[in-house]
Amino acid sequence: MQERSSVVDLADSLRKELDRYSPGGKLPSSRALVERFRVSPVTVSRALAQLAAEGLVVTRPGAGAFRARPRPAATAGDTSWQEIALSADAAAEAVPRTVDASGVLVSLAAPPPGVVEFNGGYLHPSLQPERAMGAALARAGRRPGAWSRPPMEGLPELREWFARGIGGAVGAAEVLVAAGGQTALTTALRALAPPGAPVLVESPTYPGMLAIARAAGLRPVPVPVDPDGVKPELLADAFRATGARVFVCQPLFQNPTGAVLSPERRGEVLRIARDAGAFVVEDDFVRRLVHEDAPPLPRPLAAEDPDGVVVHVGSLTKATSPSFRVSALAARGPVLERLRAIQVVDTFFVPRPLQEAALELVGSPAWPRHLRTVSAELKARRDTMTAALRLRIPELALPHVPFGGYHLWGRLPDGTDESAFTAAALRAGVAVTPGRPYYSAEPPAARIRLSFAAVAGTEEITEGVRRLAAAYDEVRT
Repeated sequence: MQERSSVVDLADSLRKELDRYSPGGKLPSSRALVERFRVSPVTVSRALAQLAAEGLVVTRPGAGAFRARPRPAATAGDTSWQEIALSADAAAEAVPRTVDASGVLVSLAAPPPGVVEFNGGYLHPSLQPERAMGAALARAGRRPGAWSRPPMEGLPELREWFARGIGGAVGAAEVLVAAGGQTALTTALRALAPPGAPVLVESPTYPGMLAIARAAGLRPVPVPVDPDGVKPELLADAFRATGARVFVCQPLFQNPTGAVLSPERRGEVLRIARDAGAFVVEDDFVRRLVHEDAPPLPRPLAAEDPDGVVVHVGSLTKATSPSFRVSALAARGPVLERLRAIQVVDTFFVPRPLQEAALELVGSPAWPRHLRTVSAELKARRDTMTAALRLRIPELALPHVPFGGYHLWGRLPDGTDESAFTAAALRAGVAVTPGRPYYSAEPPAARIRLSFAAVAGTEEITEGVRRLAAAYDEVRT
């Protein structure tokens, strides 16, 4: 049995037995638990730590574990005053800030046990380089000075590594290390647009970015995307109509469509933004999740921009683990200092052990091996899901099958109730992401996003599509 499962099982067993002990009563020793449940001392330690975190036991070094005494019930206060305070705050703003995390939670919330996870936004644990990350973190923790404060901008070697990934178009001095792509995007939008300003976004686009914009009091304005990326003529129209000074885009394996900005449009997008006196925030979030059959990838937009139009966001998270939150912001010109100032105010710096671990990981022989493994596995999963959908739900249109990223974007037949289908799918044992949260305005059609990265393998994909077909039959009859 895996260590993680053993910890959960042991914690469940001990939780059920706590009534045998009076408050303050001592539990069996760690050695006794090891012998009784035939688990390792590490498993016992982690299970007791889990119960301690839940407030059920208290551990005392050298004495053992004891059942916690009941805590007095919390007094229910009157929080109704907050409604006035928060609404008055919003009324004072030209564009009220709304913090709506529902679109993000759809892909972050873990489904119930037994449900196939087609809604996940990260690699399944079997695809994560857990052993390599653990070894990197262990080596990093032993480096001299690893636990001291890092430079505010990030470790110079890590900044240099991210700069090389942008094609050498920016130097290490123009890179800031940030705590994950979401944090980097938040910093960028806060730096580039004042509250109340419009911000141009792809339509459809990543719900987390829409949530960032609205929480900052910005007005997302949609610009349609097709399989070749954003449409330049509509982007130019949107800049003229709104006076916006920021456009946020994902030119490579766009979320959710999987589109890649075509060579013909890349220069057009930069020219249009430059003529408008605007910035392009490039969210290059899945460059390292390219599929095995992909042609050579285009360089980041930042590599083709000598004038500081592009603010580039790159991240290690998607290719590693949701907890490996290391990313980079790259920019040229005065905007870099504003980005740096906002990041320092918000987060001070990314913890040095994590930065050191990132350096250890990407410099190890395990890193290219991991990327090759993920590349082959994602292609196999994509092909399995595509074939299964076309066989079992041929009415679900797949206008674009990407050669990178971790999901498919399907259009449901006209007249299909997207919410009803999503609910039916969950009842059938498969979690999918509805399309509505990806639009900043009214969606043109019912759609769903299906992830093939968060499941255990191709067999689970086949089973998940079978369940999805049953849900589809339910809502269409």
